[in-house]
Amino acid sequence: MRVAVEAPQYSGITGPLDYLARQSLAPGSLVRVPLGKRELLGVVWPGEPEAATPDAALRPILGALEGLSPLSAHWLQLVEFAAGYYQRSVGELALSVLPPQLRELDAKQLARRLKKNNKSPETGAHETVAMPELSAAQAAAMEQLDEALRAPAPKPVLLFGVTGSGKTEVYLRAAEHALAQGRQVLVLVPEINLTPQLEARFSERFAGTPIAALHSGLTPPQRLKHWLAAHQGQARLVLGTRLAVFASMPELGLIVVDEEHDPSYKQQDGARYSARDLAIYRGHLEKLPVILGSATPSMESWARAKEGRYQLLTLPARIGSGAAMPRVRLFDMKLLPLKSGVTTCISAPLLEALRLRIERGEQSLIFLNRRGYAPVLHCGECQWKSDCPHCSAWRVFHKRDRTLRCHHCGFTERVPSSCPNCGNHDIAPLGRGTERLEEQLAELLPGARVARIDADSTKLKGALEAQLAAVHAGEIDVLVGTQMITKGHDFRRITLVAAVNPDASLFSSDFRAPERLFSLLMQAAGRAGRDAEQAARSEMWVQTWHPEHALYKALLKHDFEAFAASQLDERESAHLPPISHLALLRAEAKTAEVAKAFLEAAARAAQDLAEGDAALIYPPVPLSVARVADVERMQMLVESGHRGALQRLLAAWMPELHALRREHKGLIRWAIDVDPLAI
Repeated sequence: MRVAVEAPQYSGITGPLDYLARQSLAPGSLVRVPLGKRELLGVVWPGEPEAATPDAALRPILGALEGLSPLSAHWLQLVEFAAGYYQRSVGELALSVLPPQLRELDAKQLARRLKKNNKSPETGAHETVAMPELSAAQAAAMEQLDEALRAPAPKPVLLFGVTGSGKTEVYLRAAEHALAQGRQVLVLVPEINLTPQLEARFSERFAGTPIAALHSGLTPPQRLKHWLAAHQGQARLVLGTRLAVFASMPELGLIVVDEEHDPSYKQQDGARYSARDLAIYRGHLEKLPVILGSATPSMESWARAKEGRYQLLTLPARIGSGAAMPRVRLFDMKLLPLKSGVTTCISAPLLEALRLRIERGEQSLIFLNRRGYAPVLHCGECQWKSDCPHCSAWRVFHKRDRTLRCHHCGFTERVPSSCPNCGNHDIAPLGRGTERLEEQLAELLPGARVARIDADSTKLKGALEAQLAAVHAGEIDVLVGTQMITKGHDFRRITLVAAVNPDASLFSSDFRAPERLFSLLMQAAGRAGRDAEQAARSEMWVQTWHPEHALYKALLKHDFEAFAASQLDERESAHLPPISHLALLRAEAKTAEVAKAFLEAAARAAQDLAEGDAALIYPPVPLSVARVADVERMQMLVESGHRGALQRLLAAWMPELHALRREHKGLIRWAIDVDPLAI
């Protein structure tokens, strides 16, 4: 019997292993099996053993997790596809997406847990909740969506709607239809902090409907409880982050991917899968509708919608009488006196606009996508900077706890009293992060209630919820933060949003940087003017040194379609995704020479395997942060105009890469990233 187990990453084991079964077990059954000296959880996999091995040579299955229904055939197909596409072991992927506590439970413990879940109080009949009246655009979208929901094999639906246009209401109506048909609904969000907000909306609308959440913020017992509720069909609605795309839902009828463009849907370690793309595949596999929602769709989704592969539904305006997107103002930083431009992050006109909002009792949001007090400490005498001894990066100055902290490896030290290089006592922060910006605004706006939301200020449990509640209650005048505050939040009192230092992404070597910047700025702008009464005086300010840039010209008009057209033209001329298909081979070693030698040998092997001119293999280059935690990192790009050709090359390449690692005697770590977000 074939069983998928979590084999060591570099063992070369990619498929299920053969075991002796003393009883008949259905594919998808969870079992205990031996592997080496360990006892592991495994999944019975469909198919016949690859080799006719005598029973006497096989190790026996130790036992099954009885009482738990097998994972469905569709779930097994989803995992098998994902493992093949992203070049990972089937067992590694299958076991990594199951709740960790399943590995620890014996049959009796599992039986008790299932019994406890089954004793959960019965939910009453669905309560009738007053639903808001749909706008004309929402009604038209729902009419088309109803047809898609009834189709035997529906196309994915791209719901393209500006911020505040009522996309969530469309999700709720679609979910209502699926639930009425006795089906389960899966809703994906990009980040944990958005899950409670959406859960509250769904709980309010579907009072009496069991809802489960699946994300990394849950404790292991909570995750197991919610997973079991979905697997047993008790939870009819499942909300979660990217991991939830693998939720076992035997009666799944609808998948919603909110903010489908968000890079958080791409796993960045281990199996580097895209939850959005797997949601599309799962919909295709199970012949069910998938709704992708965004105000700034990814270039891949937009291109597929324009080609007719996805159904495009549009919500072009905000809901509510008089509601409109905020007016965008580009402030040219070159117009400032040189001294003013160098010494302050907030221009005088923007400061005056902030004062005006405070006088009117309105709120403002200042967006700076860099946490900490300053990116680096600097000595003016010897030019020393606070570099990290373990990474090719600067350590960020955090003033509140007086530390220098590397955001890559975590190395932290107290701020030195003098320059470690020359002894100069006059070392100063260079640049600005959100912590410093918060301090400066408090000085410039005496009496104003200034708060900050970023990864540092929300470390403690409940801190984010408390700060958001203060914003909603009107207890904060000026909110400073990173991209955490630009997504999904319905701030009703904010009438001014300002982006103070967005230019760095305009000239990045990463071809997706402009797409991400435009999306962030559009999302940030969407936090202003969400109350129809204040919409007319709502603004977004962008302080830039390049107001003539095409990205900002499109932003002025909130014109995503013009921006997307220019981006796709550039991608086509440069033969970049979605026109082509990419994979990265990343290598890590103690020295750059070892990593480079491995990649060069890998490139020679790939050239021999490539189908004529089907793939282009670029020379190895260091990553943008080449050294992290004393490990050197290099990468090599593989490009192909045909997805199938790239997949065939990668599959044939894998055994060669395992052999090359053995030749390097384990001195190298490597990983393949298919459809990488950054190159």
